[in-house]
Amino acid sequence: MSAVVVHGVEIAESLIAQEAQNHPGPTAAASRTAAAHALATKALLLRRAAELGLDPAPERDEDGREETAEAALVRAVLEAEIEITPPTEEEVRRVYDAQRAKFRSADLYEASHILIEPRSDAERDVEAARLAAANLAAELASGASSFAELARSHSACPSGATGGSLGQLRQGDLVREVETALLALAPGQVAPSPVRSRFGWHLLRLDRRIAGRDLPFEVAAEAIRVRLESHAWTAAATRYVVALAEATRGKGVVATLDEEGVRGGSLCLGDMIGDREATRRLLQWLETADPHLLFLLLEESSDRRTEPPQLVQELVAKFVGRADDEHWTRVVSAARNGDDPAHAALAAVLKATLPKTGGRLCGGDGQCTH
Repeated sequence: MSAVVVHGVEIAESLIAQEAQNHPGPTAAASRTAAAHALATKALLLRRAAELGLDPAPERDEDGREETAEAALVRAVLEAEIEITPPTEEEVRRVYDAQRAKFRSADLYEASHILIEPRSDAERDVEAARLAAANLAAELASGASSFAELARSHSACPSGATGGSLGQLRQGDLVREVETALLALAPGQVAPSPVRSRFGWHLLRLDRRIAGRDLPFEVAAEAIRVRLESHAWTAAATRYVVALAEATRGKGVVATLDEEGVRGGSLCLGDMIGDREATRRLLQWLETADPHLLFLLLEESSDRRTEPPQLVQELVAKFVGRADDEHWTRVVSAARNGDDPAHAALAAVLKATLPKTGGRLCGGDGQCTH
């Protein structure tokens, strides 16, 4: 099973492929990158939840859908670790004063219509409806009948029972062609000719315009406060996640995410840098696993006049301090088939840093290059 490392999390490629479907992007590579970062962030948050000893307490949304245990743990971590300062009255007031236009009730209008609906989509029925609407328009223009009378006797819309009144409307409530024609009228004016929509032919009258009003500060303040708190919390959560990912630098692979969930990482090399006993065990392991690499290590140690355990620590420290996700992915891949993953990973780092091995990841001085 192949894997990549992102923010110190080893992620199964199969999970990234599945998650990429939730991150549409301009290219497949962009979707894959977004998916890998999302999965790494989730794994780090779940790892932190375990460190804090949190238990999931799923909640339900307004539609009765229950969040997953993982989502509940992620939420619990953020709630436990993030604190924001509520906005002051002065801050809320500044937003209100600077964005006054946003805190208005919507402009409204009242209108009436008479709908003449074709019996079918057949051309003759559509034409018959048009002629009927035109005749009603002429009758209205002559003053022979009132709009309400014609609506009650001819309109195919339920509003005909109330004289064609559509009540109070906001922009967007009606189909575009009808609304455009209505808003071009003056209050009390009837459109000079019927207007076509997908429903049929409409005789239109604009009854009244109602301008929106500025909402008082006391009414708008709560919505502003909620918005400011939401923005502050989102920013704080972003900073927290970035810090969580940054904290993995210098530690290697701190967690593994696969189909079975999140577990501890097998390549926390950063924790082994100061353990001279661990490096001695590595030397013993290399005697059997890779004698040639041990020979090159001892030769380099002699050239530098440094004890082998000290040289191992120096090379690993430089690698850990400078390696990026791509470097860690290569080390994980190299060590994946080893009987002892930690030692196999250390061996892979040595192969990447010792000058006489070719050092594909880093130069001979331990300086990582791309």
